[in-house]
Amino acid sequence: MKPIIGITAFEEQVQGFHTLNTNYINAVFAAGGIPVILPTTNDQEAFDGYMDLIHGLIFSGGIDISPLYYGENPLKEIKRVSTIRDEYEFGLFEKVYKKKLPILGICRGLQLMNVYLGGSLYQDIDRQLPGSLGHCPDYITIEEEFHSISIRKETRFYEIFNQDTIYVNSYHHQGINKLGDNLQVAAVADDGLIEVVEAADDRFMIGVQFHPEALLKRKPIFLKIFEELIRAAKANI
Repeated sequence: MKPIIGITAFEEQVQGFHTLNTNYINAVFAAGGIPVILPTTNDQEAFDGYMDLIHGLIFSGGIDISPLYYGENPLKEIKRVSTIRDEYEFGLFEKVYKKKLPILGICRGLQLMNVYLGGSLYQDIDRQLPGSLGHCPDYITIEEEFHSISIRKETRFYEIFNQDTIYVNSYHHQGINKLGDNLQVAAVADDGLIEVVEAADDRFMIGVQFHPEALLKRKPIFLKIFEELIRAAKANI
């Protein structure tokens, strides 16, 4: 049996539908898993049903997390938040974290993990991180590699790639400021911004600030991240 991987979706309240980029679905299929989209809800029984269904979970990318959750008022660069999505994903993260299901957080997903575990974010990298490099280009496709990241040895992420440096895409104006509990840094950009975190204990929990699912068309090596998620999820079948 192939492991079932849940993927969080975002409810577009104005348009009245849930959204999820097809790249996430294709990545899970390609890695040998079965993707299932998890609609937004605050129903605890639904959360329990999700837990009975899935063997691993991907927290997808999207809009900013409300800075109120890490004790700050929003800067003017904060353009769009949804506390409905925030509360849904925090509730879902609490369930999977306590159950120790494998977790992969992508872009916003990494930030959500960090905030839930007591960390904080740069609300806007350009404004708050002195000497920052480019992280949110205006006219470059998300399928394009944009900058390098340095991977720290003796991390799970290094074992996945077995390389000191890889090149990633970049599509975010926020990033980790204070690191959350039970997280360790696995990779950084040249300006010091955290690009990859993972669990400090033995569970499978990786968060990446870039979008590996969008890089797969040109760089199949990024499938390794999803394959490791699937491998970890098989233990829960």
